[in-house]
Amino acid sequence: MDYDVIIIGAGPGGIFAAYELSKENSDLKIAVFEAGNELSKRKCPIDGVRVKSCINCERCSIMSGFGGAGAFSDGKYNITNDFGGTLHEYIGKEEAIRLMHYVDSINVSHGGEGTRLYTTANTKLKTICMQNKLQLLDASVRHLGTDINYVVLENLYTELKEKAEFRFCTPVKHIEIVDGGYKVITDEGEYTASKCIVSVGRSGSKWMEQICKELDIPTQSNRVDLGVRVELPAALFAHLTDELYESKIVYRTEKFEDKVRTFCMNPKGSVVTENTNGIITVNGHSYEDPAKQTGNTNFALLVSKHFSFPFKDSNGYGESIARLSNMLGGGVIVQRFGDLIRGRRTNHNRLADSFTIPTLKAEPGDLSLVLPKRILDGIIEMIYALDKIAPGTANDDTLLYGVEVKFYNMEVSVNERLETKHSGLYMIGDGSGVTHSLSHASASGVFVARDILGIS
Repeated sequence: MDYDVIIIGAGPGGIFAAYELSKENSDLKIAVFEAGNELSKRKCPIDGVRVKSCINCERCSIMSGFGGAGAFSDGKYNITNDFGGTLHEYIGKEEAIRLMHYVDSINVSHGGEGTRLYTTANTKLKTICMQNKLQLLDASVRHLGTDINYVVLENLYTELKEKAEFRFCTPVKHIEIVDGGYKVITDEGEYTASKCIVSVGRSGSKWMEQICKELDIPTQSNRVDLGVRVELPAALFAHLTDELYESKIVYRTEKFEDKVRTFCMNPKGSVVTENTNGIITVNGHSYEDPAKQTGNTNFALLVSKHFSFPFKDSNGYGESIARLSNMLGGGVIVQRFGDLIRGRRTNHNRLADSFTIPTLKAEPGDLSLVLPKRILDGIIEMIYALDKIAPGTANDDTLLYGVEVKFYNMEVSVNERLETKHSGLYMIGDGSGVTHSLSHASASGVFVARDILGIS
């Protein structure tokens, strides 16, 4: 064998697997294969001046590279079993929380000192939400910010590159089972190891589906989350974000009884674009440094859609809606809430007159031509519900960017050790469909590393 352990993907799961393996056994030969660049070379060409929209780079620096898609996120690590994945269903609730706290301690010791750990414990806001047909989910959240998150990743890479061999810009094409382990096949060569950890994130969903078919690993259909990113003046949500920072709020619609939830709240942050397999969607970032903060807060409103027989391609459904948005707006569409309610398209003049100044240059348009009616009706209901606990949310000048899509991998069949039917082949992180967050993905990496090492 060329290596003891091969890790595919240098996102949170792969990073923390490599960290734990090398910390506990410095003699292990570890290789990490990553389709994107190392952290210092991850540069998105969009500067708002010369390049104003996505130019479809060969390797998207926002979605791939050391740190994964979370590298340029706002660095929120939610410590909870209430959302972020189903890791606890495999390893137990107490173990999942314990590992997430362990990951938090590593982040703090690698540059996250001084960042705040927020919590929903004993907050009066939970009662206020319940009184208005909303549910505030329990969680503790460490907010690193996009800037401090980058520092933490820099420090982790500086430490890990001396202990593991990183092969950047080297996507793995195939995995084969060989006597005594596994062979990974790349354009640059073939490499073997007795153990293999696959942690390719959401952007590796199509590749993961292919690998599972080739290795006859069972999968089951997952869900897709569809919605918009809301942007409004930060003062409107300050009473929530100052105390909780990230408030995960769920609402059950009266019309269809669908659940709509807030996601990825960015106080004083910026709206940004993402490129997933050539499809432009929207997301949000925020910074810890006050000099980089804005006057707006943004968050997603998402509706989860689960599909049953005979339809299996939930990600394909989400992609088709995102492509429609790209077709109509050349990328991301932005619309004033007042225009949406009045059934008219936002144009450049109306956007220029808006009291809410957009942080992302997007094309004014009409989201009702993109999102299915049921989903859009649910989002509108949710905005009016949030207006009761944060008056001003339903103002005419609240901006809605679309579309935001959260793709989830097909859920891979793994056992309580996160191991597939093939001994020594682990599938972890968001790529496995088991986790949907930075903290859960990182914890899954620590867990399988300890399983390989035979420690608990």
